[in-house]
Amino acid sequence: MPAAGHRLLPGLLTYAAWVPHTPRLPTSWSSTAVRVAEVTATFWLIKGLSTALGESLSDYLVFAINPVVAVLLGFAGFVVALAIQLSRGRYRPWAYWLAVVMVGVFGTMAADVVHVVLLVPYLVSSVGYAAVLAAVFLTWWLVEGTLSMHEVTTWRRELFYWAAIAATFATGTAVGDLTAITLHLGYAGSIVLFVAAICVPAAGYRWFRWNPTAAFWIAYVLTRPLGASVADWTGKSTAVGGLGWGEGMMSFAFALAIAALVARLSRQGRTDRATAGELAAN
Repeated sequence: MPAAGHRLLPGLLTYAAWVPHTPRLPTSWSSTAVRVAEVTATFWLIKGLSTALGESLSDYLVFAINPVVAVLLGFAGFVVALAIQLSRGRYRPWAYWLAVVMVGVFGTMAADVVHVVLLVPYLVSSVGYAAVLAAVFLTWWLVEGTLSMHEVTTWRRELFYWAAIAATFATGTAVGDLTAITLHLGYAGSIVLFVAAICVPAAGYRWFRWNPTAAFWIAYVLTRPLGASVADWTGKSTAVGGLGWGEGMMSFAFALAIAALVARLSRQGRTDRATAGELAAN
């Protein structure tokens, strides 16, 4: 093992010993049912739309009403949506995607507050949120031994999952602003950059045998700045490099598209369950 590895391993073992390993969960908190969405083409489409909605709706609310009230409403919506999702005990499309949207709205607000109110540069906030995300992944892996979205079958694993989702939204928001504003790529330039970046894990998984879980989370992080850049490009005024279609109008359009796709998933799920019931009866 390289010298760096010898120095790193004791630190990881010490951290693993410090991380609280809670006892076996009660039966009501665990099951064999996966609690989060299956990764399909529709998943990625709704995920992209939800990131765009989070950006546009957050920006719209902050200017349409008192910013403090907007942030408090965003936090309340986030807590309620997450509580509903956690109470389901299994994947339900409407509850899951409602939670994703509200994480996106509040995550955007939280990331913006760090820059606008606390005056933290985008580069610093990007690195800080990335460190938080890395800490969430490390803790999750040390406690559960897996980061796979296919194994989110317990309440505790689902809490780790949503902590990671919230951190990806905050990280992606800061990184998107970093490229568009600090690095002067603009919204359209940022879209091109993140489209190219998201092709890397996709190609790695498809042709180069990348670990599926690693490829998923890399792509998941990158969808956030991509969706936010699309929202800013379409909603912001032409004076700042946008198309000027309006953040309120784009929020409505993104929400409508998400609602239609989630309704389709819900109908498909009911049909699949009914078919499975008929086959079991026969």
